Amino acid sequence: MKQRIITAVIAAAVFLPIVILGGLPIVLLAYLLASVALYELLKMRNLKIFSIPGIVSLILLWIILLPEGIWPDIALTKIEVAAIAVLLFLSYTVITKNKFTFEDVGFSIIAIVYVGLGFFYFIETREEGIVYIIYSLFMIWATDSGAYFMGRAFGKRKLWPEISPNKTVEGFFGGIVWAVIVSILFVIFTDIDASFLEFGILTIALSIFGQLGDLVESALKRHYNVKDSGNILPGHGGILDRFDSLLFVWPLLNFFYLL
Repeated sequence: MKQRIITAVIAAAVFLPIVILGGLPIVLLAYLLASVALYELLKMRNLKIFSIPGIVSLILLWIILLPEGIWPDIALTKIEVAAIAVLLFLSYTVITKNKFTFEDVGFSIIAIVYVGLGFFYFIETREEGIVYIIYSLFMIWATDSGAYFMGRAFGKRKLWPEISPNKTVEGFFGGIVWAVIVSILFVIFTDIDASFLEFGILTIALSIFGQLGDLVESALKRHYNVKDSGNILPGHGGILDRFDSLLFVWPLLNFFYLL
């Protein structure tokens, strides 16, 4: 626990000032976090980042992360660039005589989209205003804390034991309740232009999907038989372990509310 607290304090001391600054620093932070997260994902499947498919994956990730205002004035869209990358991946299966398989192609593409969209909307959410990034962080922290403490106090029914044995139904709903309390405080004390009902409904949806994002990463780790996605954050695991919920929340916050 002591190690977790020390890591959390150091990480917050680095992360929060960059979030406050916004602009180029947050873009660079997103690139760094996304690159490490992609490395962690590829490593689960024993794909090396310093290989032809690994480098193609990294380049495509960086292209996806480019903010809308920075995308160059060229004929190709991001979707078209991604299509070219798919063709390169498929060609590489032939060159390697199926040492790099069709399944590896699918995994690589999904990994890029999963990580890329999440951190792209991290950048876009900050562009909409610091209050939305702070809201997303506090909402997920409240969801995680509520799920943990309510599960410990009242948890009897397992939520999804095949995926995450310690999560309970009571903790799942407890996390939502704590998140809604956070949404009420944000409506009262910030300049968010939304009613209690509107923001409460949004928060319920995001809390549910945030917990689903956590379960998705748990399912992935269970499938590949790894305990943590990495060890870059002592006591916490890897970047994916810390951002799994937010990778679902940031895109949906934009789709449901900010667009």
